[in-house]
Amino acid sequence: MLQLTKRTEYGLIALVHLMDQRDLAVHSDAVFVSAREIGERYPVPRRLLAEVLKDLARAELVLSARGATGGYSLAHPPEDISLGEIVTALEGRPTLTGCEAPAGDHACEVESVCPIKSPMTRVRNGLWALLDQTSLRDLGSEPVALSHDFPASAGAPRALGETSS
Repeated sequence: MLQLTKRTEYGLIALVHLMDQRDLAVHSDAVFVSAREIGERYPVPRRLLAEVLKDLARAELVLSARGATGGYSLAHPPEDISLGEIVTALEGRPTLTGCEAPAGDHACEVESVCPIKSPMTRVRNGLWALLDQTSLRDLGSEPVALSHDFPASAGAPRALGETSS
């Protein structure tokens, strides 16, 4: 089943914490929080948390600063960081079926006549559209209102028995 990795879960926890600290600061957008502070607040493995924060810094989603007052800070307003960007930075764009894997990573005997390739592509595109429309801010506020209204460009799956117009 589709499931985010622990790396991504810990990254999301860290990013929401950075957002919360930024929101608490009255005069500064760049509030730096150490990986140690995050690790003390949440029971996550510190080594893995540090690796995740470095990956987020490489993806330019967080800023990092060394020194006694250093740590990590959001590189952009939380409204401008999408869940899709975060997931991509930490685990790449997950696939739903083997035929979506990069060339050479799979051998599928049915690919040329596969009846599920196109529908699964629409499902994947709809999932990614939802991830891209969900911001970090959405994770820290009220629960995200999930809608089944996938963008038309995603080729949303139709209900069983529904025909296209």
